[in-house]
Amino acid sequence: MNEYPDTKVTVVVDATFGHRIDKREVAEFNDAIDNNELVSPPAGAVGRGDGFVLTIAKKIGATVVSNDSYQEFHSGHPWLFDGGRLMGGKPVPLVGWVFIDRLPVRPSAAKSVKKASREANRPMPIPRTPPPNIKLAAKTKVATTSAVAAPAASARTKPTTAVNELTPFLEFVEKYKIGSKVKGTVETYSAHGVYVRIGNVLGYLPLRLMSNPPPRSAREFVKIGQQVSLVVSSFTASRRSIDVGIVGLVTEVKKSAATVASAPAAPTKRAKKQKKRATPVQTRKAPAKKK
Repeated sequence: MNEYPDTKVTVVVDATFGHRIDKREVAEFNDAIDNNELVSPPAGAVGRGDGFVLTIAKKIGATVVSNDSYQEFHSGHPWLFDGGRLMGGKPVPLVGWVFIDRLPVRPSAAKSVKKASREANRPMPIPRTPPPNIKLAAKTKVATTSAVAAPAASARTKPTTAVNELTPFLEFVEKYKIGSKVKGTVETYSAHGVYVRIGNVLGYLPLRLMSNPPPRSAREFVKIGQQVSLVVSSFTASRRSIDVGIVGLVTEVKKSAATVASAPAAPTKRAKKQKKRATPVQTRKAPAKKK
């Protein structure tokens, strides 16, 4: 009404509209019906609300404002395909409602389906002679077995996903040795660390190489887009992955690992029992009898 102020608008609702709204709005709905602000079709009207809308528009040459195409009414109302007789509307963000002329969508024509022949409906014939070029049944059996076993073996082998492309990975390995210092930008979080962009390659910064003790999650330690100083920790050629750590922490982790490896292992209960059995028992000599 604001966009077309010289146009008279008649709002048509379905006869069941008053029974499908909230109870708190029924009084307002009845007032709108009494004041002719809303119109509903008579009970038992053919086509219900849609048929009533089209009948009104046909009688006075009005434009129907609806996004419906009224496909079941095309034969009785061919004027729907005339220009300016159907208008659609849709709300656009930051703009508001936008109304535009539209043409109804015609129903798609049913595709003709070819009937199958009598021979196609019969059961598959049983071959009476072996297929040509078949030499031995045993070879066929072996081939079938190997064909079945091949997918099973391939299913057990999971393909490895490469983290980096081959050429950038090899160039990085050639330029930076283990222990080299690099700088990277945090790109994405993972389950147990973050991926860091270092030039043309991605490096992986695990939680254990972030701080001591490791943080509960990577989000507590670094943010996306943050630049960090790193040191190359290790390479995995099969996955073309590069593990990196915070400067100063990689050396501490390696030292602590070496200390644990050089420390003597604590004896187990079984070892203690075996040692106890192996210890010679010192027997006391009986005191000499006095004569």
